[in-house]
Amino acid sequence: MTFEKLGIDRRAAVLPLIAFMAACSSLFASAAAQEIKEASASIELSGKQLAQVKTEPLGEHVFPIEKQAVGSIDFNEELLTQVFTPYQGRIIKAYASVSDEVKKDQILFTIDSPDLVQAVSTLIAAAGVLDLTTKNLDRQKNLYKQSAGAQKDYEQAISDQQTAEGSLRAARDAVRIFGKTDAEIDKMISDRTIDHELVVPSPISGLVTARVAAPGLLVQPGSPPAPYTIADISTMWMLANIPERDIAELRVGQEVSVSVAALPGKIYKGKISTIGATVDPNTRRVLVRSEIADPQHELRMGMLAEFSIEVAAPKRALAAPEIAVVREGDGTMTLWSTTDGHRFTRRTVKTGLSHGGFVEIAEGAQPGERVATDGALFVANAWANAGH
Repeated sequence: MTFEKLGIDRRAAVLPLIAFMAACSSLFASAAAQEIKEASASIELSGKQLAQVKTEPLGEHVFPIEKQAVGSIDFNEELLTQVFTPYQGRIIKAYASVSDEVKKDQILFTIDSPDLVQAVSTLIAAAGVLDLTTKNLDRQKNLYKQSAGAQKDYEQAISDQQTAEGSLRAARDAVRIFGKTDAEIDKMISDRTIDHELVVPSPISGLVTARVAAPGLLVQPGSPPAPYTIADISTMWMLANIPERDIAELRVGQEVSVSVAALPGKIYKGKISTIGATVDPNTRRVLVRSEIADPQHELRMGMLAEFSIEVAAPKRALAAPEIAVVREGDGTMTLWSTTDGHRFTRRTVKTGLSHGGFVEIAEGAQPGERVATDGALFVANAWANAGH
C-alpha cells in the first residue's frame, strides 16, 4: 500500500525520519569527537616526572548536607547582669576591672552609705534602750517581790522591756538587709561603733564586661549606668545573617557547629536559639542567633566565626581528593586518570559537594578509577607544555 493510497504526503512522512537519522548521526559524531578529544588529551610521563606524582583510586565519601554562613561571637545578653547598689552612697573602693573573672558573692565595690549609718545608729540606740529597760525590769521585779513597789510599775516595766526587744529585732533586721552578718551586728552593738561601709558583691560568676565604678562616684539604686556589668560566659552567642532563601531549612533547636579564625581546628557545638522575624530589606538576610557552649572560656566578643548546620541526611557519593581536581582556564574541572601508572588521560568531570578535603564527582569518572592526586597540576602543566 502506497503513501498516496493512505492519503499521506510522502515528504511529510520522510522528513521526520531524516531528522531523526541526522540527530543520531550528530550524537554518534559528538561521542566519537569526545573519545578522540579524551584520547588526544593524554601524556606519558618519564620516570623522573612520575616521582612528582601520586595516584589513588576513586572511592566514596560521606558529604554532610550543610548550610554555612559567617557571623560573629557576642555575649549571651540573656545571662548579662547589671550590678547596682541597693542603697544610695559614694563608692569608697572598686575592686574588679574589665575582663576580670569574678565568682559569685565576690566583692565588686564598697560604698559609704548614709542609709547604713542611720540603720546602725538605730541599732545601737535600740540595744541601749533594751539594756536600760531590762535593768529597770529587774529593779521593779525585786521591789514588787519585796512589796516595796506598785504592781502597775512592774507591769509597765515588763511592757517597756518587751517593746525594746521588738525594736532591737527590727533594728537588727534593718542592718542585716545591708549584708551584715549576725556576728558583725553583735560587734557593732558591743563596741558601739558605726560601720558606714556597705559591701556590694557579684550576684553571679562571670566576666566583668563593663565598669563605671570609681572612688567618689555617687551611685543610686537602679540608676544607669550600672557600676558593673557581669556576663555569664559559660555560653556565648553567635550572630549570623542567613540569606532568606535558606531560612526555610532552619529551625530553632537545630544543632550547629561553629569555628573561629582565632582558634583553627577547634569546633564549638551549640543550638539555634532565635530566628529573626524580619528580613533586612537591603541585604535580604535574616538574623539567626545560636547559643554556643564555651566551658573553657576561649571565645571572645567580636571574634569572626563560621556557622555550619546540617539540614538534611548526609550523602554518600563518588569523590576525589581536592588536590586531584584541576580547574581549567575555561572553568571546567578535570581529573588525570591512569591505568598503568605511566600514561595519564584527562577526564572532564562534573563536581558537586565538597567536605573534608574531598570533592564529589557527579559525572565523568568511575569508582575505582586511579587518578593523580599529588602532582595532578604538574601532569596538566606537562601536557600543556608538550604543545597540546
